[in-house]
Amino acid sequence: MTSSLKPSETREEQDQQHRQSLSTAAARNLTHTTKSVPQMQEITSRWLLRKLPWVEVSGGAYRVNRRMTYRLGDNRLTFINTGATVQVVPGELREIEVLAGIDDEDLLRAIAERFVQREYEPGQVIVEFGSMPDNLYLIAHGKVDKVGVGAYGDPVSLGVLADGEKFGERVLIEADPIWEYTAKAMTAVTMLELPRTAFAELTAGSETLRRHVAGFRDKSRRPQNKHGEAEITVAAGHYGEPTLSGTYVDYELRPREYELSVAQTVLKIHTRVADLYNDPMNQVEQQLRLTVEALRERQEYELVNNREFGLLHNADLRQRIHTRSGPPTPDDLDELLSMRRSTKFFLAHPQAIAAFGRECTKRGIYPPPVEMDGHTVPSWRGVPILPSGKIPISHTHTTSILAMRTGEKDQGVVGLHQTGLPDEYQPGLNARFMGINEQAVMSYLVSAYYSAAVLVPDALGILDHVELAH
Repeated sequence: MTSSLKPSETREEQDQQHRQSLSTAAARNLTHTTKSVPQMQEITSRWLLRKLPWVEVSGGAYRVNRRMTYRLGDNRLTFINTGATVQVVPGELREIEVLAGIDDEDLLRAIAERFVQREYEPGQVIVEFGSMPDNLYLIAHGKVDKVGVGAYGDPVSLGVLADGEKFGERVLIEADPIWEYTAKAMTAVTMLELPRTAFAELTAGSETLRRHVAGFRDKSRRPQNKHGEAEITVAAGHYGEPTLSGTYVDYELRPREYELSVAQTVLKIHTRVADLYNDPMNQVEQQLRLTVEALRERQEYELVNNREFGLLHNADLRQRIHTRSGPPTPDDLDELLSMRRSTKFFLAHPQAIAAFGRECTKRGIYPPPVEMDGHTVPSWRGVPILPSGKIPISHTHTTSILAMRTGEKDQGVVGLHQTGLPDEYQPGLNARFMGINEQAVMSYLVSAYYSAAVLVPDALGILDHVELAH
């Protein structure tokens, strides 16, 4: 086959001889390519930032005043292991109510050394209903089911305990308590047990421990409601003219304060780029837009995971429950809902939402979706289930599901920020020009200020140990 092109002629030139209209190649020389603004895969829906009510914090800190609460501790314990040998960290024993506030490290170390390690097989009974307790139990690893007796003598599950939790504290302060439930291992369980006799020996030999235990008994006898708050005495249903009891509302002497946290970065842009390549898109504006998106993503991550104010680390232990079987079931979410009034939404990792959907499908349940801000989202009992990839997934393929009530008026969870900042770009976020260096690079300091507060413990609940595997 031979070519019909002349040696000095290109295909475009030959086509031009027979063309009746302007070619696209020629037309592109007179126009701009239609283009998008720079895209960014990191951007998510950021439901938590959108649905949290934001409270103005003009002084840089937010104080949460509460009624006096007598319950102390109530957090998880931490353990260390050397091979198969497990020990509780002595300082962590302060998380046990009766030991909260002890400053003597040697005393805590002596108590920690009295714990005995034991292993339990799945299904093995650890303690039995109606028996006399002999030990305080710390769960180093595994799940334990609390089984009580129903109104008609049938066994009923009272909840699940897991890593870092404890039971049997009454053995340390009461003379003749009895077990009100049966504790049974759901999985292989590693347990640390403190014998009642060992604690009695330590108490007899330590004046510090004797005084501390006596003070705890005195505090526990003070009138309090079911939440551990100082009781407000009220008379009702009386007749005639009886003498009414006087009362007052006691407040916490050292309420918690939340200081605004910050996420920052320095955005650098060469002046040549800003001067010559600003048409049709402003390069500074696009660089700043994507930087702000990254800061907002980090802000939401911190609101979930920060150890000081993040929601995962600030939920009260009494508001943390565990899945009964592994994957998140309708029963688990029902229990989570029952622990608070007016739950506004669930927050879950997308994989956890998928796992919940599979459990619903197994049971033939198809909860209707709800509309929120123009989006259709899954729900349970009419409460939206909002996705958030910021909730971590552990190496064991487990995660957590959060349920929360929001707003100051409802004593819920609130976001904290300060507006009216110098050079404010968005509420609570500013971009301040820092100058141009000798390499002709200009810099902007971009800062976002934020925090979150849980006003009362039952505003936030967490379903832990949510298994994601099929």
